[in-house]
Amino acid sequence: MSKRTTTVVAACLAAGIGLPQGGEACTRTLYVGDDETVITGRNMDWMQSMETALWVFPRGMARDGRAGPDSPSWVSKYGSLVVSSYDLASSDGMNEKGLVANLLYLAESDYGEDSALPPLSIALWAQYALDNYATVAEAVRGLTEQPLRVVAKDLPNGKPAALHLSLSDPSGDSAILEYLDGELVIHHGPEFKVMTNSPPYAEQLAIDTYWQGVGGMAFLPGTVRAADRYARASFLLDAVPKALDDDYLDAVPDHTYANQAVAQVLSVQRAVSVPLGISVAQQPNLASTLWSVAADQKNRVYYFSSATTPNTFWVALDDLDFSPGAEVKTLPVDGGYVYAGNAAARFTAAEPFAFMDVSGSD
Repeated sequence: MSKRTTTVVAACLAAGIGLPQGGEACTRTLYVGDDETVITGRNMDWMQSMETALWVFPRGMARDGRAGPDSPSWVSKYGSLVVSSYDLASSDGMNEKGLVANLLYLAESDYGEDSALPPLSIALWAQYALDNYATVAEAVRGLTEQPLRVVAKDLPNGKPAALHLSLSDPSGDSAILEYLDGELVIHHGPEFKVMTNSPPYAEQLAIDTYWQGVGGMAFLPGTVRAADRYARASFLLDAVPKALDDDYLDAVPDHTYANQAVAQVLSVQRAVSVPLGISVAQQPNLASTLWSVAADQKNRVYYFSSATTPNTFWVALDDLDFSPGAEVKTLPVDGGYVYAGNAAARFTAAEPFAFMDVSGSD
């Protein structure tokens, strides 16, 4: 292990120091298995209801960056299925090409104040990627060649919207995007499979290097802190089968490997979730897992599991209408709703929510 890696690990592991306070704590994994199977899992951890709902956005929707007169404007090239938070932002989702975007908390985020770059509301960062790009490589190229300046303001509960973004596509490609010291930092490659919150991603990789040396079968850290969740998720993701497993296949729906793989991803996500009701008052980034998703990017099926309801349901994107001019539709989750099986037919027409306006927040 390099001196730099050792220093970073020591700083982040010693007595839990180096894990910033505040924000949402989430975990993202990227599973790549046989038969071109690619599934992105994600937990949303937060200390209160986020007024969660699923939304269907068709192609051809006109949008602007909601950050003042210099914000970019665009028309969505691709339809998407997204999860909203507070009816203000798209926090997770998959577009019709199988590109998945996940927003996770990063307390160290510093978006900078470069007024020469077009400003974009943090609430639209994930949606911008889903609207405009079909692959991770295309997104990285576009966001590098035509950079944006993300602008944020506090969430409705007063917590800062300090976030980083992960992208993945059906090829298994992956990218982690962070704004640090005003600069966009991108980790691009299929090896970047696990992501949690603080510290910045380069330091998360150093922590993972340390725990790989220890070996997960010998010992794994067990707290709900981001660094510990990263270590467990990384080990478990590597450990679960990446091919048909006769010990379990007969138990999954239709006896398919695709359903076995989804079950494995959700198992990993549950293993790094925080039980409902557990939170730390002085450390709001340590909060309960409210919901988990598994996005099957090969078959374009989006699985959703809420901690407050007994059923996991799914939405087959092939059963949604993404054609230009199609209705925007929604499926509420918060509010005591319970769904089972393919819930695509349960969506109802609705006016789209208004993304958070951050004009004047610079």
